[in-house]
Amino acid sequence: MEAGPSTGCSSDVCEEKKQMERTHKPEAALDVEGAANGDDDEHQENGVLGNFVPGPLVPLKDQLEKDKDDESLRRWKEKLLGCVESDLIGQMNPEVTFQSIGVISDDIGEISTPLPVDEGHLLFTLTEGSLYRFKLTFSVLHNIVSGLNYVNTVWKRGLQVDRSKGMLGTFAPQREPYVHTLDEETTPSGVLARGIYTAKLKFEDDDKRCYMELHYTFEIKKSR
Repeated sequence: MEAGPSTGCSSDVCEEKKQMERTHKPEAALDVEGAANGDDDEHQENGVLGNFVPGPLVPLKDQLEKDKDDESLRRWKEKLLGCVESDLIGQMNPEVTFQSIGVISDDIGEISTPLPVDEGHLLFTLTEGSLYRFKLTFSVLHNIVSGLNYVNTVWKRGLQVDRSKGMLGTFAPQREPYVHTLDEETTPSGVLARGIYTAKLKFEDDDKRCYMELHYTFEIKKSR
């Protein structure tokens, strides 16, 4: 990661740059496997991921204005955060908007569906025992979203049959949308597995802010 020109950097400025590098990476290096284990469920429910405790939100506009007289440091912060000051309005909370969801599988290739969709929308049809992944396109505005995670719950005939969860990461606001692929899933197999399923895909951050609840259906057919 480039940290801007190093010449003429006072000790206070250098220390602030180091602090920004530690706390405002566009995608924080979080322990994804640990977040998916049952041992961390309690930490996730309390808005804490492992030993990471999110600090109080501060508008990014305030962060940039602190050093507006230092052009080099201001440009470095804009590059690090992936945005420019004109994009920020001083809003405290991040805004995450999901634009599309895709399904990638050897069975059907890749299909993409613009969001939002009507509740119960048939998102995909796959054969039993197929491997597939969800591919998301989303934007982040105003502030850093910390610990964006998902829970996907599946029902058949009113009974819950599956629940999976995972971590996307921490994202800074930027003009271009993010593209992220979720963990690989496998459709169920067998005569009883075939049919129509209902599901809910929910996205939250470390502070339990919910950014999307996608209610959809999918169908499992007999393998060829």
